[in-house]
Amino acid sequence: MVASMQFWRKAALAAAVATGLSAGSATARDKGVEVDVELVLAVDISYSMDRFEQVLQREGYAQALTSPEFLNALKSNGLGKIAVAYIQWASYNDQDTLLNWTIVDGPGSARAVAEKLRSAPYRRAQRTSISGAIDAAVKLFDNNGFKGTRQVIDISGDGPNNNGRLVTQARDEALEKGVTINGLPLVGIREWFSPADIRELDVYYEDCVIGGPEAFSITVRDTKSFVEATRNKMVREIASLPVPAIGADTRRASGGEPSSRLIEAREPRISCAIGESLWRGRWGN
Repeated sequence: MVASMQFWRKAALAAAVATGLSAGSATARDKGVEVDVELVLAVDISYSMDRFEQVLQREGYAQALTSPEFLNALKSNGLGKIAVAYIQWASYNDQDTLLNWTIVDGPGSARAVAEKLRSAPYRRAQRTSISGAIDAAVKLFDNNGFKGTRQVIDISGDGPNNNGRLVTQARDEALEKGVTINGLPLVGIREWFSPADIRELDVYYEDCVIGGPEAFSITVRDTKSFVEATRNKMVREIASLPVPAIGADTRRASGGEPSSRLIEAREPRISCAIGESLWRGRWGN
């Protein structure tokens, strides 16, 4: 099973690099407004995400979009503009679009997106389906009116997949279409630890969630580093900057700081079905 998964992931990455997109997607992307990146921000609103975490998460993206670092990264690209969408997700069939595709090309448009995110209502819902979030995000790229050099999904959450199909199935199908998936796992933000949580969520994201060319994951370990981690992640996703070598660990030495790691396809260090196993063990379905 592990060997098969590893082979499939390598094959998916090779296909993505070789072709960029599947034939069907290529036809759609031949049309539309050219942008440097098509970016979907996909955020967890499951019940484990309390109001404090949700506000912190939303504010992190709002501040990141308007930060000087992000705006400078935006200018560093050939076109100087990206298309961004923002979705919320919980169970496999529960996603909603908070921000439909919008061009960000400077301070004015960035502020407008940030204010829209800040003013949108909050909600919480049952279960955690990262696979559902990936599938929903991939669909948003179809005929969206934009033609980006890269298509990126930014997944933020505080627990493993426990609903819908396996996260690796959704990830690998996304990779086949040339999509890159990056992660922002929240580890230890809450004081309490539920039966559906795992302490190795950073490892889970690295080995089971992210994938594609130059994919990476940045772990948030405390509330103070959330905005900085989100900003660093978005800058890295859109900037025309060198990326560390595969396998390089850029974790900072001081405690509580954001850490990032670029992951190569390899045998997972943790079961990619751990969330489903924990859920069944606790609730039996």
